[in-house]
Amino acid sequence: MYTSVRAIKDHHSRHCDNDRMNGDQTPCVICNVRRPRRYCPGVSGNICPVCCGTEREVTVSCPLDCPYLREARAREKEPEVDPSEFPNPEIKVEENFLRRNEPLLIFLAGGLAKAALAEGHAIDSDVREALESMVKTYLTLQSGLVYEMRPDNPIAARIQSRTQERIKEIEALLQENNSTLRDSDVLGVLVFLQRLEVQKNNRRPKSRAFIDFLREFFPPEPAKQESSLIIP
Repeated sequence: MYTSVRAIKDHHSRHCDNDRMNGDQTPCVICNVRRPRRYCPGVSGNICPVCCGTEREVTVSCPLDCPYLREARAREKEPEVDPSEFPNPEIKVEENFLRRNEPLLIFLAGGLAKAALAEGHAIDSDVREALESMVKTYLTLQSGLVYEMRPDNPIAARIQSRTQERIKEIEALLQENNSTLRDSDVLGVLVFLQRLEVQKNNRRPKSRAFIDFLREFFPPEPAKQESSLIIP
């Protein structure tokens, strides 16, 4: 009898400890079934690990600095991409082109990252649409037409506008150094960024893996390197 009572008390004590750890007995705000184990800034509530894993960047817009997102991102494998999936396959973007245009890539990708982050809840597909419109615009320039493509998606349109402002900054900087920015070089860099998006997008509906990649490898506010941005 004593053993049974002691076992019941121990069982109750463990549950009380769990309840104190969770703060209360309110279930996960997503599934409304399991016990919450972590706070989710994306839903402003406590959720269970299962929902954190299954709903991350699916139904939940995850802040990029969420520690659980950072942990998951570190383990996440990039999707396998068939080269035939790359957009604009007729445009060759080779290693020597990227080496020659590395400063342009750094400044332009940094501008794209800054534009996406300025939107707060922009996702990879918004950036993809912005890039697609810019590529189409530069393709028309190569054909002798001057026509700016604009996405219907307002978030993508704003990302495009901000990125184009960065391109104008680059043009002005080069003019000060008696140089010019070639449309073909901008087009090649934009196509390269399109292909990076295909590689980095984790295929979740609210994926921000590509934006996260841009933020890490192409800081939105790179150190001043005006002298390096001289495109031969």
